[in-house]
Amino acid sequence: MKNKLLLFCIVLNICSLSVNGQNSVLDHYNFGEGLNFVNENGSSLKIRGYFQPYFDAKMYSDTLGDSFWNRRSTNPDYRSRIRRLRIRITGKSANERISYKFQTDLTGNNEVDGVSNGLLLDAWVAYNITKRIKLSFGQRGTPTDNRELSMGSNALQLIERSKVTSAFSSIREFGFFLDGTIKIAPQRYLKPSLVITNGDGINGLTQDRGGLKYGGRLDVLPFGLFTNFGQFRQADIVRENSPKLIFGGYYSYNDGMSSRRGRTSGDIIFLNNDLEESLPDYEKYGFDFLFKFKGFSMLGEYVKSRSYLPSDIEYYVRNDGSLSSGITINDSNFPNNKLMLGQGYNIQLGYVFRNRTSLDLRYCHLDADENSFLNNNTFYNRPNYYTFGLTKYLSRRYGFKIQGSVTFIELGEGANANVHTGNELEPYNRPLVSGHEIIYRFMTTFSF
Repeated sequence: MKNKLLLFCIVLNICSLSVNGQNSVLDHYNFGEGLNFVNENGSSLKIRGYFQPYFDAKMYSDTLGDSFWNRRSTNPDYRSRIRRLRIRITGKSANERISYKFQTDLTGNNEVDGVSNGLLLDAWVAYNITKRIKLSFGQRGTPTDNRELSMGSNALQLIERSKVTSAFSSIREFGFFLDGTIKIAPQRYLKPSLVITNGDGINGLTQDRGGLKYGGRLDVLPFGLFTNFGQFRQADIVRENSPKLIFGGYYSYNDGMSSRRGRTSGDIIFLNNDLEESLPDYEKYGFDFLFKFKGFSMLGEYVKSRSYLPSDIEYYVRNDGSLSSGITINDSNFPNNKLMLGQGYNIQLGYVFRNRTSLDLRYCHLDADENSFLNNNTFYNRPNYYTFGLTKYLSRRYGFKIQGSVTFIELGEGANANVHTGNELEPYNRPLVSGHEIIYRFMTTFSF
Protein backbone atom coordinates (compact mmCIF):
# COMPACT_ATOMS: atom_id res chain seq x y z
CA MET A 1 0.00 0.00 0.00
CA LYS A 2 2.86 2.38 0.81
CA ASN A 3 4.39 1.72 -2.61
CA LYS A 4 1.10 2.52 -4.30
CA LEU A 5 0.73 5.79 -2.40
CA LEU A 6 4.33 6.72 -3.19
CA LEU A 7 3.87 6.04 -6.89
CA PHE A 8 0.58 7.98 -6.90
CA CYS A 9 2.36 10.99 -5.35
CA ILE A 10 5.12 10.71 -7.95
CA VAL A 11 2.53 10.68 -10.75
CA LEU A 12 0.80 13.75 -9.32
CA ASN A 13 4.13 15.58 -9.09
CA ILE A 14 4.98 14.68 -12.68
CA CYS A 15 1.60 15.98 -13.79
CA SER A 16 2.05 19.19 -11.79
CA LEU A 17 5.56 19.85 -13.10
CA SER A 18 4.60 19.02 -16.67
CA VAL A 19 1.55 21.25 -16.66
CA ASN A 20 2.87 24.19 -14.66
CA GLY A 21 6.57 24.12 -15.52
CA GLN A 22 6.37 26.21 -18.68
CA ASN A 23 3.12 28.19 -18.36
CA SER A 24 1.02 25.39 -19.79
CA VAL A 25 -2.60 26.06 -20.59
CA LEU A 26 -5.49 23.67 -21.11
CA ASP A 27 -5.98 23.54 -24.87
CA HIS A 28 -9.03 21.29 -24.99
CA TYR A 29 -10.81 18.45 -23.21
CA ASN A 30 -13.00 15.73 -24.67
CA PHE A 31 -14.76 13.41 -22.24
CA GLY A 32 -12.93 10.09 -22.29
CA GLU A 33 -10.06 11.43 -24.42
CA GLY A 34 -8.03 13.20 -21.73
CA LEU A 35 -6.83 16.68 -20.76
CA ASN A 36 -4.72 18.27 -23.49
CA PHE A 37 -2.22 20.96 -22.47
CA VAL A 38 -0.02 23.16 -24.66
CA ASN A 39 3.10 24.94 -23.39
CA GLU A 40 4.18 28.39 -24.53
CA ASN A 41 7.15 26.82 -26.35
CA GLY A 42 4.78 24.70 -28.47
CA SER A 43 5.23 21.36 -26.75
CA SER A 44 2.13 19.43 -25.69
CA LEU A 45 1.05 17.02 -22.98
CA LYS A 46 -2.00 14.81 -22.45
CA ILE A 47 -3.22 13.28 -19.18
CA ARG A 48 -5.71 10.44 -19.38
CA GLY A 49 -7.03 7.86 -16.99
CA TYR A 50 -9.78 5.35 -16.33
CA PHE A 51 -11.05 2.91 -13.73
CA GLN A 52 -13.11 -0.27 -14.06
CA PRO A 53 -15.26 -1.76 -11.25
CA TYR A 54 -15.66 -5.46 -12.06
CA PHE A 55 -17.70 -8.49 -10.99
CA ASP A 56 -17.77 -12.10 -12.17
CA ALA A 57 -19.42 -15.38 -11.22
CA LYS A 58 -18.05 -18.79 -12.23
CA MET A 59 -19.94 -22.08 -12.19
CA TYR A 60 -19.86 -25.53 -13.74
CA SER A 61 -22.63 -27.39 -15.51
CA ASP A 62 -23.56 -31.05 -16.13
CA THR A 63 -21.87 -33.97 -14.38
CA LEU A 64 -19.24 -33.20 -11.75
CA GLY A 65 -16.79 -35.40 -9.87
CA ASP A 66 -18.68 -36.04 -6.60
CA SER A 67 -21.75 -35.07 -4.63
CA PHE A 68 -20.07 -31.97 -3.14
CA TRP A 69 -19.30 -30.58 -6.57
CA ASN A 70 -22.80 -31.43 -7.77
CA ARG A 71 -24.09 -29.10 -5.08
CA ARG A 72 -21.36 -26.56 -5.88
CA SER A 73 -22.48 -26.36 -9.50
CA THR A 74 -25.59 -24.44 -8.42
CA ASN A 75 -23.57 -22.03 -6.23
CA PRO A 76 -21.30 -19.83 -8.37
CA ASP A 77 -17.90 -18.68 -7.20
CA TYR A 78 -18.12 -14.87 -6.97
CA ARG A 79 -15.43 -12.25 -7.29
CA SER A 80 -15.53 -8.43 -7.32
CA ARG A 81 -12.74 -5.85 -7.47
CA ILE A 82 -11.46 -2.72 -9.18
CA ARG A 83 -10.17 -4.34 -12.37
CA ARG A 84 -7.97 -1.42 -13.44
CA LEU A 85 -7.18 2.09 -12.20
CA ARG A 86 -4.77 3.67 -14.63
CA ILE A 87 -3.17 7.03 -15.26
CA ARG A 88 -1.44 7.73 -18.56
CA ILE A 89 0.76 10.70 -19.45
CA THR A 90 1.90 11.30 -23.03
CA GLY A 91 3.67 14.26 -24.58
CA LYS A 92 5.50 15.69 -27.59
CA SER A 93 8.18 18.31 -28.11
CA ALA A 94 7.37 21.47 -30.05
CA ASN A 95 8.84 20.10 -33.29
CA GLU A 96 7.23 16.68 -32.59
CA ARG A 97 10.59 14.91 -32.95
CA ILE A 98 10.53 13.64 -29.36
CA SER A 99 7.58 11.93 -27.67
CA TYR A 100 7.10 9.91 -24.50
CA LYS A 101 4.58 7.87 -22.54
CA PHE A 102 4.20 6.93 -18.90
CA GLN A 103 1.40 4.68 -17.62
CA THR A 104 0.76 3.13 -14.24
CA ASP A 105 -1.91 0.91 -12.69
CA LEU A 106 -2.65 1.81 -9.08
CA THR A 107 -4.63 -1.36 -8.34
CA GLY A 108 -1.66 -3.71 -8.76
CA ASN A 109 -4.11 -6.18 -10.30
CA ASN A 110 -3.28 -8.75 -12.97
CA GLU A 111 -3.49 -7.76 -16.60
CA VAL A 112 -3.85 -11.19 -18.18
CA ASP A 113 -3.93 -14.75 -16.94
CA GLY A 114 -2.93 -14.25 -13.34
CA VAL A 115 0.44 -12.59 -14.03
CA SER A 116 0.97 -9.37 -12.10
CA ASN A 117 2.18 -6.34 -13.98
CA GLY A 118 3.00 -4.51 -10.77
CA LEU A 119 2.58 -0.75 -10.80
CA LEU A 120 4.59 0.41 -13.81
CA LEU A 121 3.14 -0.47 -17.21
CA ASP A 122 4.63 1.84 -19.86
CA ALA A 123 7.70 4.05 -19.68
CA TRP A 124 9.37 4.95 -22.97
CA VAL A 125 10.76 7.82 -24.98
CA ALA A 126 10.75 8.01 -28.79
CA TYR A 127 12.61 9.98 -31.45
CA ASN A 128 11.13 10.59 -34.88
CA ILE A 129 14.02 9.92 -37.24
CA THR A 130 11.77 11.12 -40.07
CA LYS A 131 8.07 11.90 -40.28
CA ARG A 132 7.48 8.24 -41.09
CA ILE A 133 10.06 6.42 -38.92
CA LYS A 134 10.11 6.40 -35.11
CA LEU A 135 12.61 4.77 -32.73
CA SER A 136 11.43 4.04 -29.18
CA PHE A 137 13.37 2.89 -26.15
CA GLY A 138 11.94 1.67 -22.88
CA GLN A 139 9.08 -0.49 -21.69
CA ARG A 140 5.96 -0.80 -23.86
CA GLY A 141 3.65 -3.17 -25.69
CA THR A 142 5.33 -5.16 -28.42
CA PRO A 143 4.11 -5.49 -32.03
CA THR A 144 5.15 -9.16 -31.94
CA ASP A 145 2.00 -10.01 -29.94
CA ASN A 146 -1.42 -10.59 -31.48
CA ARG A 147 -3.36 -7.51 -32.61
CA GLU A 148 -5.62 -7.36 -29.56
CA LEU A 149 -2.62 -6.34 -27.42
CA SER A 150 -2.26 -3.09 -29.42
CA MET A 151 -5.70 -2.02 -28.17
CA GLY A 152 -6.24 -0.20 -24.89
CA SER A 153 -7.98 -2.01 -22.03
CA ASN A 154 -10.62 0.72 -21.87
CA ALA A 155 -11.42 0.28 -25.59
CA LEU A 156 -12.07 -3.47 -25.68
CA GLN A 157 -15.15 -4.83 -27.40
CA LEU A 158 -15.72 -7.41 -24.66
CA ILE A 159 -14.89 -7.27 -20.96
CA GLU A 160 -11.81 -9.50 -21.09
CA ARG A 161 -9.22 -10.18 -23.77
CA SER A 162 -9.36 -13.50 -25.61
CA LYS A 163 -7.75 -16.70 -24.33
CA VAL A 164 -5.32 -16.52 -27.27
CA THR A 165 -3.94 -13.35 -25.69
CA SER A 166 -3.80 -15.06 -22.30
CA ALA A 167 -2.00 -18.12 -23.64
CA PHE A 168 0.64 -16.64 -25.95
CA SER A 169 1.22 -12.92 -25.39
CA SER A 170 4.16 -11.35 -23.57
CA ILE A 171 2.12 -8.10 -23.07
CA ARG A 172 4.97 -5.63 -22.54
CA GLU A 173 8.73 -5.75 -23.01
CA PHE A 174 11.82 -3.61 -22.46
CA GLY A 175 14.05 -2.73 -25.41
CA PHE A 176 14.23 -0.92 -28.75
CA PHE A 177 11.24 -0.55 -31.09
CA LEU A 178 11.46 0.77 -34.65
CA ASP A 179 8.09 1.67 -36.24
CA GLY A 180 7.42 3.02 -39.70
CA THR A 181 4.58 4.17 -41.93
CA ILE A 182 5.05 3.94 -45.70
CA LYS A 183 2.52 5.33 -48.16
CA ILE A 184 2.69 3.07 -51.22
CA ALA A 185 -0.28 4.58 -53.10
CA PRO A 186 -3.20 6.92 -52.43
CA GLN A 187 -5.02 5.54 -49.38
CA ARG A 188 -2.66 2.55 -49.14
CA TYR A 189 -0.09 2.14 -46.40
CA LEU A 190 2.48 -0.29 -45.05
CA LYS A 191 3.40 -0.27 -41.36
CA PRO A 192 6.61 -2.22 -40.64
CA SER A 193 8.05 -2.73 -37.15
CA LEU A 194 11.32 -4.19 -35.87
CA VAL A 195 11.98 -5.09 -32.22
CA ILE A 196 14.97 -6.04 -30.06
CA THR A 197 14.12 -6.59 -26.38
CA ASN A 198 15.44 -8.38 -23.31
CA GLY A 199 12.86 -11.13 -23.89
CA ASP A 200 11.76 -11.23 -20.26
CA GLY A 201 8.62 -9.10 -20.28
CA ILE A 202 8.12 -6.45 -17.63
CA ASN A 203 11.25 -6.84 -15.52
CA GLY A 204 13.47 -3.86 -16.29
CA LEU A 205 14.61 -3.67 -12.65
CA THR A 206 15.33 -7.38 -12.19
CA GLN A 207 17.95 -9.78 -13.49
CA ASP A 208 17.75 -10.67 -17.17
CA ARG A 209 18.18 -14.31 -18.13
CA GLY A 210 19.04 -15.85 -21.47
CA GLY A 211 19.74 -13.80 -24.58
CA LEU A 212 17.74 -11.19 -26.44
CA LYS A 213 14.43 -11.44 -28.25
CA TYR A 214 14.22 -10.43 -31.91
CA GLY A 215 11.07 -9.85 -33.90
CA GLY A 216 9.06 -7.82 -36.33
CA ARG A 217 5.65 -7.15 -37.82
CA LEU A 218 4.34 -5.95 -41.17
CA ASP A 219 0.83 -4.49 -41.46
CA VAL A 220 -1.06 -3.45 -44.60
CA LEU A 221 -3.85 -0.86 -44.79
CA PRO A 222 -5.37 -1.16 -48.30
CA PHE A 223 -8.25 1.30 -47.77
CA GLY A 224 -6.60 4.14 -45.87
CA LEU A 225 -6.14 5.00 -42.22
CA PHE A 226 -8.85 4.43 -39.62
CA THR A 227 -10.77 7.36 -38.13
CA ASN A 228 -9.63 8.57 -34.68
CA PHE A 229 -6.99 5.82 -34.29
CA GLY A 230 -9.66 3.18 -34.84
CA GLN A 231 -7.11 0.45 -35.51
CA PHE A 232 -6.26 0.59 -31.78
CA ARG A 233 -9.90 0.34 -30.65
CA GLN A 234 -12.08 -2.69 -31.20
CA ALA A 235 -15.70 -1.61 -31.66
CA ASP A 236 -16.61 0.74 -34.52
CA ILE A 237 -17.89 3.57 -32.33
CA VAL A 238 -17.27 6.23 -34.99
CA ARG A 239 -19.11 4.15 -37.65
CA GLU A 240 -16.56 4.31 -40.46
CA ASN A 241 -18.13 5.80 -43.62
CA SER A 242 -15.97 3.64 -45.88
CA PRO A 243 -14.55 0.14 -45.31
CA LYS A 244 -11.36 0.10 -43.26
CA LEU A 245 -9.05 -2.90 -43.04
CA ILE A 246 -5.68 -3.66 -41.52
CA PHE A 247 -4.04 -7.07 -41.78
CA GLY A 248 -0.56 -8.34 -41.12
CA GLY A 249 1.81 -10.90 -39.72
CA TYR A 250 4.52 -11.03 -37.06
CA TYR A 251 7.40 -13.22 -35.93
CA SER A 252 9.65 -13.36 -32.86
CA TYR A 253 12.50 -15.51 -31.59
CA ASN A 254 13.43 -15.50 -27.89
CA ASP A 255 17.01 -16.68 -27.35
CA GLY A 256 16.87 -18.33 -23.94
CA MET A 257 13.57 -17.97 -22.07
CA SER A 258 12.97 -18.43 -18.33
CA SER A 259 9.16 -18.32 -18.20
CA ARG A 260 6.22 -19.95 -19.96
CA ARG A 261 5.99 -17.48 -22.85
CA GLY A 262 8.55 -14.75 -22.14
CA ARG A 263 6.35 -12.64 -19.89
CA THR A 264 8.63 -12.61 -16.82
CA SER A 265 12.18 -13.55 -15.81
CA GLY A 266 13.31 -16.43 -13.62
CA ASP A 267 10.01 -18.30 -13.23
CA ILE A 268 11.32 -21.44 -14.94
CA ILE A 269 15.03 -22.24 -14.81
CA PHE A 270 16.84 -25.28 -16.19
CA LEU A 271 20.49 -26.09 -15.52
CA ASN A 272 23.13 -28.24 -17.19
CA ASN A 273 25.53 -30.69 -15.51
CA ASP A 274 27.79 -27.80 -14.44
CA LEU A 275 24.79 -26.07 -12.79
CA GLU A 276 24.86 -23.34 -15.43
CA GLU A 277 21.59 -22.02 -16.86
CA SER A 278 20.50 -23.87 -20.00
CA LEU A 279 17.28 -22.28 -21.25
CA PRO A 280 14.98 -23.19 -24.14
CA ASP A 281 14.52 -20.88 -27.12
CA TYR A 282 10.96 -19.84 -27.99
CA GLU A 283 9.62 -19.06 -31.45
CA LYS A 284 6.25 -17.45 -32.14
CA TYR A 285 4.48 -16.19 -35.26
CA GLY A 286 0.97 -15.21 -36.23
CA PHE A 287 -1.42 -13.45 -38.58
CA ASP A 288 -4.34 -11.15 -37.82
CA PHE A 289 -6.75 -8.57 -39.23
CA LEU A 290 -9.28 -5.92 -38.18
CA PHE A 291 -12.18 -4.74 -40.36
CA LYS A 292 -14.65 -1.92 -39.68
CA PHE A 293 -17.55 -0.41 -41.60
CA LYS A 294 -20.67 1.52 -40.50
CA GLY A 295 -20.76 0.14 -36.97
CA PHE A 296 -19.70 -3.41 -37.84
CA SER A 297 -16.31 -4.70 -36.73
CA MET A 298 -14.51 -8.01 -37.10
CA LEU A 299 -11.23 -9.12 -35.54
CA GLY A 300 -9.40 -12.32 -36.47
CA GLU A 301 -6.13 -13.68 -35.00
CA TYR A 302 -4.00 -16.80 -35.37
CA VAL A 303 -0.83 -17.62 -33.41
CA LYS A 304 1.58 -20.54 -33.31
CA SER A 305 4.51 -21.22 -30.97
CA ARG A 306 7.27 -23.81 -30.67
CA SER A 307 10.40 -24.40 -28.60
CA TYR A 308 14.01 -25.38 -29.28
CA LEU A 309 15.50 -27.25 -26.32
CA PRO A 310 19.21 -27.37 -25.43
CA SER A 311 20.59 -30.90 -25.39
CA ASP A 312 22.40 -30.47 -22.07
CA ILE A 313 19.46 -29.80 -19.72
CA GLU A 314 19.88 -31.90 -16.56
CA TYR A 315 18.11 -30.09 -13.71
CA TYR A 316 14.98 -28.06 -13.04
CA VAL A 317 15.04 -25.45 -10.25
CA ARG A 318 11.99 -25.87 -8.02
CA ASN A 319 10.18 -22.91 -6.42
CA ASP A 320 11.97 -23.53 -3.12
CA GLY A 321 15.39 -23.43 -4.83
CA SER A 322 16.02 -27.18 -4.70
CA LEU A 323 16.94 -29.12 -7.83
CA SER A 324 14.88 -31.73 -9.60
CA SER A 325 17.38 -34.10 -11.20
CA GLY A 326 17.03 -36.60 -14.00
CA ILE A 327 15.49 -34.18 -16.50
CA THR A 328 15.96 -36.01 -19.78
CA ILE A 329 14.44 -34.49 -22.88
CA ASN A 330 14.05 -37.73 -24.81
CA ASP A 331 12.22 -39.58 -22.03
CA SER A 332 9.73 -37.08 -20.61
CA ASN A 333 10.08 -33.86 -22.60
CA PHE A 334 9.73 -32.18 -19.21
CA PRO A 335 10.91 -28.72 -20.34
CA ASN A 336 8.14 -28.46 -22.94
CA ASN A 337 5.49 -29.27 -20.33
CA LYS A 338 6.40 -25.98 -18.65
CA LEU A 339 6.00 -23.85 -21.80
CA MET A 340 3.01 -22.48 -23.72
CA LEU A 341 3.31 -24.51 -26.92
CA GLY A 342 0.71 -25.02 -29.60
CA GLN A 343 -1.57 -22.84 -31.68
CA GLY A 344 -4.77 -20.90 -31.30
CA TYR A 345 -7.14 -18.60 -33.09
CA ASN A 346 -9.66 -15.98 -32.08
CA ILE A 347 -12.50 -14.59 -34.16
CA GLN A 348 -14.86 -11.93 -32.86
CA LEU A 349 -17.39 -9.58 -34.40
CA GLY A 350 -19.83 -6.98 -33.25
CA TYR A 351 -22.21 -4.25 -34.29
CA VAL A 352 -22.71 -0.85 -32.67
CA PHE A 353 -26.24 0.48 -33.22
CA ARG A 354 -26.89 4.19 -33.64
CA ASN A 355 -28.14 4.36 -30.04
CA ARG A 356 -24.60 3.24 -29.00
CA THR A 357 -25.63 -0.26 -27.95
CA SER A 358 -23.26 -2.99 -29.09
CA LEU A 359 -23.84 -6.72 -29.55
CA ASP A 360 -20.65 -8.78 -29.70
CA LEU A 361 -19.69 -12.43 -30.26
CA ARG A 362 -16.38 -14.27 -29.90
CA TYR A 363 -15.14 -17.79 -30.58
CA CYS A 364 -11.66 -18.77 -29.38
CA HIS A 365 -9.91 -22.10 -29.88
CA LEU A 366 -6.67 -23.43 -28.36
CA ASP A 367 -4.88 -26.45 -29.78
CA ALA A 368 -2.11 -27.63 -27.42
CA ASP A 369 0.97 -29.55 -28.44
CA GLU A 370 1.32 -33.02 -26.92
CA ASN A 371 3.83 -31.63 -24.41
CA SER A 372 2.70 -28.14 -23.37
CA PHE A 373 1.46 -26.20 -20.34
CA LEU A 374 -1.70 -25.63 -22.41
CA ASN A 375 -2.63 -29.15 -21.22
CA ASN A 376 -2.59 -28.03 -17.57
CA ASN A 377 -5.90 -29.25 -16.11
CA THR A 378 -6.48 -26.30 -13.79
CA PHE A 379 -5.72 -23.23 -15.90
CA TYR A 380 -6.09 -24.61 -19.43
CA ASN A 381 -7.15 -27.95 -20.98
CA ARG A 382 -10.13 -26.00 -22.27
CA PRO A 383 -10.10 -26.03 -26.07
CA ASN A 384 -13.13 -23.90 -26.94
CA TYR A 385 -14.48 -20.59 -25.62
CA TYR A 386 -17.80 -19.02 -26.70
CA THR A 387 -18.62 -15.47 -25.51
CA PHE A 388 -21.67 -13.27 -25.98
CA GLY A 389 -21.43 -9.63 -24.89
CA LEU A 390 -23.69 -6.61 -24.56
CA THR A 391 -22.31 -3.07 -24.16
CA LYS A 392 -24.00 0.28 -23.69
CA TYR A 393 -21.84 3.32 -24.47
CA LEU A 394 -23.18 6.23 -22.45
CA SER A 395 -20.98 8.82 -24.14
CA ARG A 396 -19.98 9.48 -27.73
CA ARG A 397 -16.84 7.38 -27.49
CA TYR A 398 -15.18 5.64 -24.56
CA GLY A 399 -15.90 8.04 -21.70
CA PHE A 400 -18.42 5.84 -19.91
CA LYS A 401 -19.71 2.37 -20.76
CA ILE A 402 -21.46 -0.57 -19.11
CA GLN A 403 -20.68 -4.12 -20.22
CA GLY A 404 -21.98 -7.60 -19.52
CA SER A 405 -20.98 -10.96 -20.97
CA VAL A 406 -21.35 -14.70 -20.58
CA THR A 407 -18.67 -17.19 -21.64
CA PHE A 408 -19.24 -20.91 -22.16
CA ILE A 409 -16.01 -22.90 -21.91
CA GLU A 410 -15.67 -26.46 -23.17
CA LEU A 411 -13.70 -28.59 -20.71
CA GLY A 412 -11.08 -31.06 -21.87
CA GLU A 413 -10.88 -34.55 -20.40
CA GLY A 414 -9.47 -34.39 -16.88
CA ALA A 415 -9.93 -30.62 -16.45
CA ASN A 416 -10.15 -29.31 -12.89
CA ALA A 417 -12.63 -26.91 -11.37
CA ASN A 418 -10.76 -23.70 -10.55
CA VAL A 419 -12.86 -22.29 -7.69
CA HIS A 420 -12.39 -21.75 -3.96
CA THR A 421 -14.25 -24.40 -1.94
CA GLY A 422 -14.39 -22.33 1.24
CA ASN A 423 -13.05 -25.33 3.17
CA GLU A 424 -9.38 -25.34 4.20
CA LEU A 425 -9.41 -29.15 4.15
CA GLU A 426 -10.57 -29.22 0.53
CA PRO A 427 -8.27 -28.37 -2.37
CA TYR A 428 -9.04 -25.44 -4.60
CA ASN A 429 -9.24 -27.60 -7.70
CA ARG A 430 -11.14 -30.84 -8.14
CA PRO A 431 -11.45 -33.10 -11.21
CA LEU A 432 -14.52 -32.72 -13.39
CA VAL A 433 -16.09 -35.57 -15.29
CA SER A 434 -17.68 -33.56 -18.10
CA GLY A 435 -19.55 -30.38 -18.87
CA HIS A 436 -18.85 -26.67 -19.29
CA GLU A 437 -17.35 -23.89 -17.26
CA ILE A 438 -19.56 -20.81 -17.38
CA ILE A 439 -18.40 -17.30 -16.46
CA TYR A 440 -20.72 -14.31 -16.10
CA ARG A 441 -19.02 -10.92 -16.11
CA PHE A 442 -20.14 -7.35 -15.49
CA MET A 443 -17.99 -4.21 -15.66
CA THR A 444 -18.26 -0.46 -15.99
CA THR A 445 -15.54 1.80 -17.40
CA PHE A 446 -15.21 5.48 -16.60
CA SER A 447 -12.54 7.40 -18.52
CA PHE A 448 -11.54 11.03 -18.25
